[in-house]
Amino acid sequence: MMADAPVEDQTEHFDEPVAVSAAGAIPWRSAGEELQVLLIHRPRYDDWSWPKGKLDDGETLPECAAREVREEIGVDARLGIPLPTTHYRVSAGLKAVHYWALQLERSANLRPDGREVDQVHWCGPEEAELLLSNQTDVLPLKALAEAHRKGTLATRPLILLRHAKAKPRSSWTKAEGDRTLAASGVRQAQAVGRLLTVWKPRRVVTSPWRRCLDTVLPYVRASREKVKIRLVDDLTEHRAARKPRKAAAVVVRLFDKRQPAVLCTHRPVLPIILDEFRTFLAPGLADQLPSSDPYLAPGELIVFHVPVEGRARVVALEQVKPFDD
Repeated sequence: MMADAPVEDQTEHFDEPVAVSAAGAIPWRSAGEELQVLLIHRPRYDDWSWPKGKLDDGETLPECAAREVREEIGVDARLGIPLPTTHYRVSAGLKAVHYWALQLERSANLRPDGREVDQVHWCGPEEAELLLSNQTDVLPLKALAEAHRKGTLATRPLILLRHAKAKPRSSWTKAEGDRTLAASGVRQAQAVGRLLTVWKPRRVVTSPWRRCLDTVLPYVRASREKVKIRLVDDLTEHRAARKPRKAAAVVVRLFDKRQPAVLCTHRPVLPIILDEFRTFLAPGLADQLPSSDPYLAPGELIVFHVPVEGRARVVALEQVKPFDD
């Protein structure tokens, strides 16, 4: 079977509907001060490319990218900064492939599946550009190399999460802190748990109110890594309304801890938290933040990518909704 024949990135066709959605990642590592990237060889097409594949039913694009890496080279790693999306034409129409950076340790045990991928090759960006079979794959490579040059490629995620859909306030007669998730919210929390595995936060900081706790517990229970969970009263609606500066201070502490983390709170608290995150944004990112109520939909999250070294700042961000059934 012939591989999809790509053309130049279809930036002039953003109004054209996407017929095929796919996602992947560029695995990278440091060799001293040099950057190396991992190319894969696909025997089906006899080409050199990046780990990538089509979106499966019931998954988001970040989940698709992480799954493709697991399936094709046998590693389960945390996604890093988002990279440019490529567009090219296939028989079904316009195809969009969404990419992320993905850092691997030099000791990573790569296990190509032998069917989709039969060879892997570490090399520098210049060699990779020559070896890549499809020129559209060069676009995310150039962005990754530029981030490495700027020192913004190695990052950790800080995630802001709004709790999943709760039962209506109007029908709840018990204490507000005990209000539980709706049936759809319970399913949504499971989807949030799957989505969070893409970034593998080691710390969970959450309002102790039931609907927040029940949103993050599926991730905590399913995580293969040890996850520390901290209940913070300052993130509740009542406490944040009285003492907003204490709620904002929770964000500062997340930056200080220098660990991948997720913060879960309520819709009325979001503008306080977003305003504090805004103070850490690199130039040009502020317009990407939601600026009006409700800021985030139930279960929706924002991933703030923070360099692992240097001063605390956000160099990239992305807003993602969990899969909605």
